[in-house]
Amino acid sequence: MADLNVPPRRPRDDRGWDGYQHPHPDGYRDSAAPYAGGHPAPQSGAGPQWVGPNGFASAGHAPGGYAQPAAGGYAQPAAGGYAQPAGGYGPPPGPGLPSLDDDGDDAPRRGRRRALATLGGAAVVAGGAALALSPQIRGLFTDEAAGDATGTVTTDGTTARPSGQQPSTVRTYTEQNESYMGSRAGAALKRNAPAGGRLFGSPAAAAEATEVTVKTVLAKDPIRHLASRTTFGPTAKVMADIKRLGIDDWLRQQLEPEKIAPTKAELKLAELPSLKLSPTQLRDQREQLNERGVDPARETVDATIARQIWSDRQLFEVMVDFWNDFLHVAADFDGGENYRNAFDRDVIRKHALGNYPDMLVAANKHPALLLYLNQVDSRKDAINENLARENLELYSVGVDGGYTEKDVRQAAMLQTGRGVADGKYMFFADRHYVGKVKILGFAHANNSSDPKVADQVIDSYIRYIALHPSTAKYVAQNLATRFVSDTPPKSIVDRLAKAYTTNKGNIRPVLATLFSSSEFWAAVGQKVRRPMEYLVATYRSLGVGPDAAAGFEGDKRRTPFAQGLRQIQDKMRELGQYPMGKPTPDGYADVYLAWTSAGTMIDGWNEAGDLLGGWRKQFTYVKPEKLVAKPPATAGAYVDALAQKLVHQKLSAKEKKLLLAVAGATESTKVDATFNGAIAAVARTILASPQHHLR
Repeated sequence: MADLNVPPRRPRDDRGWDGYQHPHPDGYRDSAAPYAGGHPAPQSGAGPQWVGPNGFASAGHAPGGYAQPAAGGYAQPAAGGYAQPAGGYGPPPGPGLPSLDDDGDDAPRRGRRRALATLGGAAVVAGGAALALSPQIRGLFTDEAAGDATGTVTTDGTTARPSGQQPSTVRTYTEQNESYMGSRAGAALKRNAPAGGRLFGSPAAAAEATEVTVKTVLAKDPIRHLASRTTFGPTAKVMADIKRLGIDDWLRQQLEPEKIAPTKAELKLAELPSLKLSPTQLRDQREQLNERGVDPARETVDATIARQIWSDRQLFEVMVDFWNDFLHVAADFDGGENYRNAFDRDVIRKHALGNYPDMLVAANKHPALLLYLNQVDSRKDAINENLARENLELYSVGVDGGYTEKDVRQAAMLQTGRGVADGKYMFFADRHYVGKVKILGFAHANNSSDPKVADQVIDSYIRYIALHPSTAKYVAQNLATRFVSDTPPKSIVDRLAKAYTTNKGNIRPVLATLFSSSEFWAAVGQKVRRPMEYLVATYRSLGVGPDAAAGFEGDKRRTPFAQGLRQIQDKMRELGQYPMGKPTPDGYADVYLAWTSAGTMIDGWNEAGDLLGGWRKQFTYVKPEKLVAKPPATAGAYVDALAQKLVHQKLSAKEKKLLLAVAGATESTKVDATFNGAIAAVARTILASPQHHLR
């Protein structure tokens, strides 16, 4: 499960790379003794093994199989890092673990919320019991003959989670958005969400015909609504573009991002030296990059932040963020410094508006995911289930998608053989399980040891689950949650799922269906910005520019632009959300109740105050008194103009009165361009309003 598969996470700073490195040409990791919580060497004995989220069992394993980290986090590895396998990544061949029949019923079960509470900095608890193949299944691996994983033999082993039972009925955890929305507060939000709707011939037709009946403080303006949901924050330029082009043509343009010219900030991404380097180049140039203060994983995050703030390809960036949560690989994992940027480029960005089955196939053959979820450690005589489980639970059908524990085990057996060598994907035929499999209706003899054939069988399975009806519903549910409301109507989920299936996983037609649905246009004000989104929207609203302030020089190692992006990332880390930031593979929740924190809101408001003051000298700013081109001479009119500039609508009479009180003014008070010295305070208060927090 996602909350059990927590790859190692290390504290970071600006000194460069600080994790285990891969000095050998094939990327092997050397060590005399692996660290606790990873994959310690198996005990002596004979027979194959099953490797669960916590790796192999050891003589001193804790009850239930939970590894015990050293005080303050993980036990530290010996010099060098991991044990080196022969022939590439993977555990050494060795003896078996205790039978699952001996596990008993009292093994700990940790839900997602408990795991979330446990996570903190580098002290990540990788819970979960180490699991072993039952004695009956061990016989499959005693020779090279093809086996049969489709039999009725129990391969799971506890009465709490029997092999044939669907995980969602055992309820080891609840899908994370659902878990938050199942509360009393979630029920209240659902009552205010649009109840249903219909499909129109175009987005513009849907916008014109849809009446907004939900309670909201946002203006019931379709142009503002579209700009809020499909960008990281409306700007005067975005609003003008939609009005000039019309809703349909603007969306058509956004759905073809390759035709949109890069902005100045996107061209300045050349100042991040690691972005265009391959994993092999990153490995070979590690020392030189380190001397320049370059951390490739963090530069990947920096670049994403820059694009969110300044790119004109806003819908594309919104979808990149969506997939980074859906098909999540954390930036901060052991290997992220070499591989996360390539995953961003070759998997997420390449397919963000393309075909999801293609994306999932590419992800499952990418070193980043194979390392992140320990697939490199899985072989026919020592099977690790992490990636196989998450492919079903998170990346395709979902925990309610109908798979069983037996399906997870057979998928894990099928996916053996995939690994990494010399920084690239490699299929190791000698590690691949050969024998019949049946997973969620996918059945295959899997009887070839030819690497090309065996690899294609796995690809066929990945495409099968990517196009499964449960996957269509799961992708649709997540898209509707992102773009419509925290509790989207079943009508639009069903409609999007049908579009996904009809178009064989192509995303553009699904988005076209979404924007042509009345539920989208009826849901004004039904989404709250998460901390990262609030910060990015604030930069966009205030017109912060990517060039440095006059006279700013920086630290001479990195450019002002690179330094400024790193500071934004650090602020996002303080707020609790940044691109690719969650250590567990489930990604960030996308519902308001997951982010309700007074402290986080205040931190965001403080950052807005800093931006109004122009304190980050790595960037340029519009002075607060220049935000409105021709400031009105009375306080009431000035507030109206400033609200229109920052949140693109007027405020209510009550809100306006509160704002005037901040400046100690009334409607008719005469003011200058500085609002008699209170302009920064007034602007900051507008940016703390619900109108700026909602998207």
